[in-house]
Amino acid sequence: MLRSDWLLSHASHLYGTNLMNRLLSAVIAVALSASLGFVAHAEETIRIGLIGLDSSHAIAFSKAINAEKPSPDLAGAKIVAAFPGGSPDLSASADRIEGFTKQILEMGIEIVPSIDVLLKKVDAVVINSVDGRVHLEQVKPVFEAGLPVFVDKPMTASLSDAKELVALSKKSGTPFFSCSCLRYCDDVVALQKENADGAIQGCVAFSPAKTDPTHPDLYWYGIHGVETLFTVMGPGCVSVQRTKVDGADIVTGVWKDGRIGTFRGIREGAFGYGVMAFGGKQNKYVPIRVSYNPMLAEVVKFFQTKKPPIAPEETLEILAFMTAADASRDAGGKSVTLKSVMDVN
Repeated sequence: MLRSDWLLSHASHLYGTNLMNRLLSAVIAVALSASLGFVAHAEETIRIGLIGLDSSHAIAFSKAINAEKPSPDLAGAKIVAAFPGGSPDLSASADRIEGFTKQILEMGIEIVPSIDVLLKKVDAVVINSVDGRVHLEQVKPVFEAGLPVFVDKPMTASLSDAKELVALSKKSGTPFFSCSCLRYCDDVVALQKENADGAIQGCVAFSPAKTDPTHPDLYWYGIHGVETLFTVMGPGCVSVQRTKVDGADIVTGVWKDGRIGTFRGIREGAFGYGVMAFGGKQNKYVPIRVSYNPMLAEVVKFFQTKKPPIAPEETLEILAFMTAADASRDAGGKSVTLKSVMDVN
């Protein structure tokens, strides 16, 4: 007889079968309670705080995540508090922040007076400020608090700020990621999977490319198309050459494996988002249906796992591509390496 069986038999003899059954029931109840408690803890709703209410993304994200019946992959999170922020010298911020803040209040989200107050109320942070110039300063206290953070596009308004942001993330041990929502749109993801099999030999991605004097040209809006280009092609761009006219930009990148990827930024004419992918067996044109939900699902999963879905180095490469595009413009359209702008910024 095993020792555990002997103990049970001996205890039954001493205390009686009924008492032993009650003891066993109590032990099982405690074990189940602990197990259920663990599951409940694992499924606790993640409290999200917003920084920056001067972007339409703050409204769109809040409506999706705080919906009465959110999609299943958003159900584990809720936006509970927000700090308005704002940039008085940027019309896209100053002209919209009051109206957007009112909408956030109407959704039942608490408005707080500072980032420090916000951080005491939440488990994770989304920086939505439309002004990339303020992202570095806004993210610093979040890193210090150790809270995972998603930084909406553009990650920053300069490559030097972006490099410092990545360094601070690594130093603090606090994870982050940043991207355009187009990276996770279904049509783009399907092409990305094809490239994983080595099927894509080149790509042309296009998007609107409105500019603002406070930001490098492509950081403001062209980033949507540039991010699409990198999602399909993957990282590894080594040089960039840009042709700029009043209504459009053509930015051609050469990848280290010899492939060519091109971004067309549109400022006049018909606007839209799309990709033309070139392969060994077929060429494929894909118009992109823009949706926030696939990206938000990645954000919520990131907040749950603390594992960023995009390496910081790839995001830095995207910003280096856009910075090199400005350098090429200033050099009369000459080719500029990404390494050269990484070294001086």
